Parts: sequence; structure tokens; C-alpha cells
Amino acid sequence: MADIQHTTITYTANHQEMEGVLVFDAALSGTRPGLVMAPNWMGVTENAVRLAGQVAAQGYAVFIADLYGKGNRPTSPEEAGAAMGAVKDTADEVVRMAAALATLKDQAFVAVDSNRVAAFGFCFGGHCALELARSGEALRAAISFHGTLDASGLHDAKNVQCPLLVLDGASDPLVPREQLTAFAQEMNGVGADWQLVSYGGAVHSFTDPNANVEGVAKFHPTVSTRAFNAMYALLDEVI
Repeated sequence: MADIQHTTITYTANHQEMEGVLVFDAALSGTRPGLVMAPNWMGVTENAVRLAGQVAAQGYAVFIADLYGKGNRPTSPEEAGAAMGAVKDTADEVVRMAAALATLKDQAFVAVDSNRVAAFGFCFGGHCALELARSGEALRAAISFHGTLDASGLHDAKNVQCPLLVLDGASDPLVPREQLTAFAQEMNGVGADWQLVSYGGAVHSFTDPNANVEGVAKFHPTVSTRAFNAMYALLDEVI
């Protein structure tokens, strides 16, 4: 029986103090693969920990990256937008993801196989996971759930070393449809290993039980299950 636990870990990224959360199944022993999780624009929240626990129950150590800095915890969409805007498409986006990945590998609570690590994220976090892959980080996979697909331009897709999986809501008004075509062209141009699954009837935030804005951002339990299963299938293949 799973015993999902979590612990807060303080670390640094480019001399800034960060505070992420490690989530793991304490009932398991031995070394396990690790996943760095980039949360949505609200940052490290109870909902993020819940989602990480769902993934950790599959046998992974999951570290929720702090993308904004210790003590910077948005409490409204306005605050979240400002916090995200200060990081997205800047060098800090990848710096903070890489610092979280290094922390996952080095922490002393759970033994993580540093050669079997991947990244995944939700909304803004999905963009972060893809940017980390574009930076050339040695990952086994990078997965985006309802994230934007625009590249920052700071990293060349030719650096991607791992399979990419994009899980998209086909009716998502917050991810412009032209980004799907541009992403496909970008990845085909460098011969990347990529998949894009677009789920009919789904809008933004389809994995978030708290999302309830009709036609914009709304939880879709069936699509959420299918999307997570797609991630697990890829991870089973590469990890």
C-alpha cells in the first residue's frame, strides 16, 4: 500500500533562495526514477502537491520546482500573471528548472537514479518542461500538459536530447492553434522525437479539478486520465 509523503526542500537558483516540495512513496525502498514537476502559474500549492502525489504513487520521486522564489506565492490570477511574466521566456526559466532537477538528484530523502530523470509540467509549467529540453538538459523525456508551445528563442531545438510529449486541449483558447503547427515544424526541422495529442472537448487546465471556467479553463476527468496514462506510457518506455 502506498505511503505518499512530502517534504519541503530549500535550495538556490542563481543565488536566489527557492523552496520546492519533494513527493514520494515512503512504502517503496531502493533507488527510483525521478521527475521534476513544473506547476501551473499559481506555483507551489496544495493542488500541485496533490498532483505530484498522484504521479509519485506510480513509483517516481517527484520534485515540484519553485519557479518564483521562496515566499513568492501568488494568491490571485493577477499575482500569478505578474510572477509568471517575470520568468517566462527569460534565462531564469531554465536556470530555475535546472536547479530543481539538480536538487532532485542530490537530495538525501529518497535515492534517485540520476540517469533516469524526466520533466513534466502544467500550463506555464509545461512551457518550462519543454524549454528545459530545448536547453539540452539530459532528460529521458519532457511532457507538457495544456502548456503553451511558443519557444523563448534562447535555446535551439537541435539541442533536444529526449522524446517530447505534448498533451493539448483541442479547444484550448489560451494556447493559440497556430502554435501547434509551429511546434511541429520546429521539431521536424531538427528531427526530434515528439508526439502531440490533442483531446477533443478539452479546454485549458483539463487536469485541474479546481478549474471551472466554461469554454476557457475547465477540469475534464476523462481527458485528464487519458493524458496521465499517455505520460505513464512514455515514461515506461524510456525510463
